[in-house]
Amino acid sequence: MQQVRIFSADIRNQVAQKGVSTMKSTALTAIGAMPSVSNKRNRRMTVIMELLAERGRVALPELSVDLGVSASTIRRDLAILVDQRLLVRTHGGAQLLDSRQELPVSLRDTRSQAAKMAIAQATLAYIPRTMFAIGMSGGTTTATLARALVTAGYDQLRIVTNSLTIAQMVASAPHLKLSMSGGNLRTESLELVGMLAESTFNAINLGIAVLGADGVTAEGVTTYDETEARTNRAMASHASQVIVVVDGSKVGRLTLAQVMPIEQVDVLVTDSTADPAIVERIRQAGVKVDQVTV
Repeated sequence: MQQVRIFSADIRNQVAQKGVSTMKSTALTAIGAMPSVSNKRNRRMTVIMELLAERGRVALPELSVDLGVSASTIRRDLAILVDQRLLVRTHGGAQLLDSRQELPVSLRDTRSQAAKMAIAQATLAYIPRTMFAIGMSGGTTTATLARALVTAGYDQLRIVTNSLTIAQMVASAPHLKLSMSGGNLRTESLELVGMLAESTFNAINLGIAVLGADGVTAEGVTTYDETEARTNRAMASHASQVIVVVDGSKVGRLTLAQVMPIEQVDVLVTDSTADPAIVERIRQAGVKVDQVTV
């Protein structure tokens, strides 16, 4: 795991000296950047990984039928995923390299895009336009919110994040102030996590913490990685308000590491595809649930 020491500092000077692309290049080198491919191919590879997560292994003819493309197209998709060390080819098919359930960020970004944009717009209503500091964890929904903040006319906002993706977006906006934690680079999500990241958030106060998550249930907010969960917990514990932003597919999903009990969440912003029974249980726990229609 690569260690990045940008400890609780405003990184705008670093961006000016080195360029945003340098920071992004470092992160993508660590992850083994997904080759430049079409959105259709990215969507197919996302489905392939989800099928493998469910079944463990899949046959090539089965994938060809499920995805409605030729066997040669499937072979090319599998070759890219093999290059990324996400799966291994077997006789006539493929299987996961390990028990990985989490999709890499380069594939996750293609899912539920309309819902994430609507969630981002709804979340803007909770962020004041006065001098204010918000914390933002990594994730594709929080990154969509960061993109919305860049174009929404905020000029007194400081964003504190451990996400390289969000930092790159915000650094391009001179009207926003940016601070970044230190920590160890988690390549699956391009987030800085661990003791240095936790120390950053333990040393500051935030008006709002905006968290992404891999799962939200009536019991709590969870993620796949326990170190990421501890870092997000540190951010949330030093915020006056906690907002969780997830698309509807995450509501009702329970993953390995708990970030916080659901009672510690102030607002959940999600979409209309979320399971209504679970949404009601979350409301009964005292959480305000803001659902956008998609």
